[in-house]
Amino acid sequence: MIIAGLILAGLAALVHVFIFYLESIAWTGEQARRVFGTGTVEQAEALKDLAFNQGFYNLFLAIAVALGIGLYGAGQVAVGATLVFTGAGSMAAAALVLVLSSPDKASAALKQGLIPALGIIALAIGLSL
Repeated sequence: MIIAGLILAGLAALVHVFIFYLESIAWTGEQARRVFGTGTVEQAEALKDLAFNQGFYNLFLAIAVALGIGLYGAGQVAVGATLVFTGAGSMAAAALVLVLSSPDKASAALKQGLIPALGIIALAIGLSL
């Protein structure tokens, strides 16, 4: 279960790196505008500073998870697991906030939060055995 939890958390980190890319690098591009529903390039430009900052939040969560996986693999179980729980837990919590504040974005929240939530559950079960 521990390995499954770490793999799921790692996949969640990859998703959040992609979100970082969309928000901080490709924000005004067609793909990012389609994913986030920002419409025209001009509309995306109006939100560019906010998206840029938000993208880095996603990147930092992914980095925390990746560091946690690496440290866990290096034998630093407590520190590694703590970082994975913190990073993936924040991802899942952000998804919960999204669906509670904007129920019409439930699909996005599910994409953002399901994998890290499953990773947390699997890791917690594995560590408790």
